[in-house]
Amino acid sequence: MSTSPIDVTAHDNGRTEIMLSRPELLNRVDDCLRDALVDAIHSVAKDGSTRCVVLGAEGRVFSAGGDMEMLKSKHGDIAAIQRGTDAGRRLIDALFDLPVPVVAAVHGHAVGLGSTIVLACDAVVAARGVRIVDSHVAIGLVAGDGGVVMWPAAMGMVKAKRHLLTGDPLLAEDAAALGVVSDLVETPEEVLPTARALADRIAALPPLAVQGTKRSLNHVMRLRAQEVLELSFAYEAQTMSSQDLLEGISAFQYKRAPKYSGH
Repeated sequence: MSTSPIDVTAHDNGRTEIMLSRPELLNRVDDCLRDALVDAIHSVAKDGSTRCVVLGAEGRVFSAGGDMEMLKSKHGDIAAIQRGTDAGRRLIDALFDLPVPVVAAVHGHAVGLGSTIVLACDAVVAARGVRIVDSHVAIGLVAGDGGVVMWPAAMGMVKAKRHLLTGDPLLAEDAAALGVVSDLVETPEEVLPTARALADRIAALPPLAVQGTKRSLNHVMRLRAQEVLELSFAYEAQTMSSQDLLEGISAFQYKRAPKYSGH
C-alpha cells in the first residue's frame, strides 16, 4: 500500500495515470491529498510528454469527499478556513489550466469535492450503480468549492439545482442519460481498462489539435468560474463556521436525524 496520497505513472505512449491512493481513508480530500493532487497536475502540465491523463482511484470508492474531522478542526478558525478556500481555488485552477485532456475512471462513488473533481474532467468513465453526489448541503455547507460551476455545466441548471439543493445522488446510468458520464460500463472492473483505452485513443491524435480544442472548451468553464466561484467560496466559508455544520457532521457520524437551526 502506498504511503503517498497520490500515485503518478507515465507511459511511453503519452498516457499518464494519476491515482488517488489512500483507500484506507476512502480517498477523502483533506489538505494533504488536495495539495498532492495539485502538485501532480502541475507536474504533468510541465513534463511535455503527456498527451492524456487517466484520473482514477484505489479502493472501493473514487472519493468519499471532504474530511469531516478536518472540517470540525477548522470550525470558526477564519485563518484556517481562508487557507482552505485558497487551496480549493488552486485545485480548480490546476484542473482548468491542465493543457491535456483528463479521463476520469470512476469505479466507485464520488462524493462532495470528489464529484467536483470528476465533473471537471474531459471525459467520465463510470460503472453502473456508482453514485456521483455533492452532499455539501446535507451536512450544512454551501456547495462552494466548484459544485456550482461543474454541475450546471455538465447537466443544465434545473437538474443541477435538483441535486445540489438536496444532496441527492446521481446514479451513473442516469448521469449517462444526461450526458454527464461519457462512457458507461457494466462493472467496476471494466472502468480502468475502458478509461485507458479512451486515453490512448486521445493520446494518439495530433496533440496541437487536441490541446487547442481542450483549451478552448475550458475557457468557457473558466469564464463561468469567474462569474460565480468567488461568491460561492465566500458563502461556503460562512457555513464553515456555522452551528449547522457541526450538527450535520454529528448527525452523519452518529447516524441520527439532524436538527438544523439556521445558525
